[in-house]
Amino acid sequence: MNARNALIALMMALGLTVAGCAEEQGPAEEAGEQIDQTMEEAGDEIEEATDEMGGDAEEAGDEVEEETDY
Repeated sequence: MNARNALIALMMALGLTVAGCAEEQGPAEEAGEQIDQTMEEAGDEIEEATDEMGGDAEEAGDEVEEETDY
């Protein structure tokens, strides 16, 4: 009888766990996803900007080197 009660309790716990995973998101989850997306986009833009600045700095360094060569 003890094993049966344990099995019933396990099945009920599993059922509640699955029921707690609703498809619809609450406002906090939606806001969190929006923040995540915004931060990812900002990170991508910063990465692009630093890549461009690095390329520009390298070109400027090359020009200075060419002008100072004898």
